[in-house]
Amino acid sequence: MKFVDSCEVDVVAGRGGNGVVAFRREKFVPFGGPSGGDGGRGGDVVFVADEGLSTLLDLTYGRALRARHGEHGQGKDCYGRAGEALVVRVPVGTQVFDRESGDLLFDIDAKGQKVVIAAGGKGGRGNIHFATPYDRAPRRAEPGEPGEEKKLRLELKVMADVGLLGFPNVGKSTFIRACSRAQPKVADYPFTTLTPHLGVVRVGDEATFVLADIPGLIPGASEGAGLGHRFLKHVERCRALLHLVTLDPSEDREPFADYQALMHELARFDPAIAARPQLVALTKADLPEVREAYPKLKARFAKKKVDLRLVSAVTGENVRQLSIDLYKLVTGKAEVEAWDAPSPKPLPKKTIAKKPIAKKKIAKKIAKKAPAKKAPPKKKSATRSKARPKGRK
Repeated sequence: MKFVDSCEVDVVAGRGGNGVVAFRREKFVPFGGPSGGDGGRGGDVVFVADEGLSTLLDLTYGRALRARHGEHGQGKDCYGRAGEALVVRVPVGTQVFDRESGDLLFDIDAKGQKVVIAAGGKGGRGNIHFATPYDRAPRRAEPGEPGEEKKLRLELKVMADVGLLGFPNVGKSTFIRACSRAQPKVADYPFTTLTPHLGVVRVGDEATFVLADIPGLIPGASEGAGLGHRFLKHVERCRALLHLVTLDPSEDREPFADYQALMHELARFDPAIAARPQLVALTKADLPEVREAYPKLKARFAKKKVDLRLVSAVTGENVRQLSIDLYKLVTGKAEVEAWDAPSPKPLPKKTIAKKPIAKKKIAKKIAKKAPAKKAPPKKKSATRSKARPKGRK
């Protein structure tokens, strides 16, 4: 699915129905009076946060979102039906801006959150509301009010616990594949990842956190170089950061200089992001030159009070321990329930020795259970009484 994190839409709420001028006309009911009903209210345009969505792609096809109008009032005191609201599902983390002024209108950052973007118009009143002792047959009604119309710009900022930062081709996508089920593209050229990827990292039975793979940053990203603004905005909601650095002799880059350059870009983009909790790891530990350079780099980072970790996403070295440290950094918990801990052995059941039963008692029980024999039925006598002939005594 194509990832879209920005789009423009027009929203138009429904118009309210008009009130009606009507009178009660029935047989044997003179001077029935006014009976015009009110118009129905116009439908609203409502945005609902859906955690099952991760892109604004669905909203790029329809530029205008229109709710239904309310029905007009009718005679016999019948009110018009209200217009049906238009419910639009958006990803969690969507921000709604006014396209003309640039003001932030809504920030949809919670699952199931509902926001009325444009309210429908109010229905007009019928002539039953204008009857007075001096005007018992009013011939006026109100029209329905128009619904709100807005021109909006939607921006999606990824909701994640940890943001994965680093220069291109430092192994960010390989790392998130190693510690979660996310499957970003991996190749041997820079800027392989052009859109953020989310992965759920499980470090225990109920201990999980969301890791976001942010596309590679370069110097000048805070000013828009290399689509820096589009990438850095996804870090704003992360509670912690993980910097990945490595040796890259082909581009004459050095890990400590890369870390300082990233911190400089974060501070220029938003100082609050640069001050968040973070960890730094040296990737590609499966390469001999990286493992040899690790002790000197660790000492150099230690001068800046930064603890440099050594990991290898290919072999899995220290990946689990780094994931546990990130979970503790995000949640503040000191211990994590390990899923690979052996389950406790069940306690042995207490066996109760059965007492031997005497043979006499067994014989008595069998005798009680045996059914009693029934007596044979008595045979009828073979002699039969002679029948007397009719008419004789």
